[in-house]
Amino acid sequence: MSTAPAPEPRDPKTALVFDDPLSQQSSDDTDGGWGERPDGRDSAADLKRFLDEKPPHHI
Repeated sequence: MSTAPAPEPRDPKTALVFDDPLSQQSSDDTDGGWGERPDGRDSAADLKRFLDEKPPHHI
């Protein structure tokens, strides 16, 4: 009877990870999304942004 060959060491980068994906932070949590503005708001900049982003049917 033959014996099974010894298992080869595995590359740790190719191992599957079965952690909970929702418990990790994603790029969606950290990137600047639509409508987010830097601090230092002023009313003139808010009005300009409102007029620039207004849909055409609201003219």
